[in-house]
Amino acid sequence: MTDYSDAFLKTILTRTRRIAVVGVSMNPVRPSYYVARYLGLKGFDVVPVNPLHQGETLFGKTVVGALSDIDEVVDMVDIFRRSEAVPPIVDEALACFPALGTIWMQIGVEHPEAAAKARARGVDVVENRCPKIEYQRLFGELRMGGFNTGIISSKL
Repeated sequence: MTDYSDAFLKTILTRTRRIAVVGVSMNPVRPSYYVARYLGLKGFDVVPVNPLHQGETLFGKTVVGALSDIDEVVDMVDIFRRSEAVPPIVDEALACFPALGTIWMQIGVEHPEAAAKARARGVDVVENRCPKIEYQRLFGELRMGGFNTGIISSKL
């Protein structure tokens, strides 16, 4: 399912405080970098997760190698990995965070079986969407009609 109500998405983004971003890049032109940065600037506590950059610093945070390296409660796991890599990430998230609220798979990322497993545990799942885009759209920050028109979407 990739057709989500605005109310459902807004509820997720409103209740979420800490987001583990799996597959975050250190490269500022990569979507995982600028999405994680944007979410941090919006007040979310972003935990960068990437085993290739474990121990490095990104957005003032230490990059961890795995979800199991996070000691704090995580509300949402945002997955920037290929669809075939999703099942072990979901399994690890469910094992590490008993109170996890959301598994969010980025644009182009879907895995129906892993999503069903998470939903069966009471976790909300969003597939093939970007929390940055949805936040901008739902909270009135998305500009319509071009980059410099100054028109703000009023479709809320």
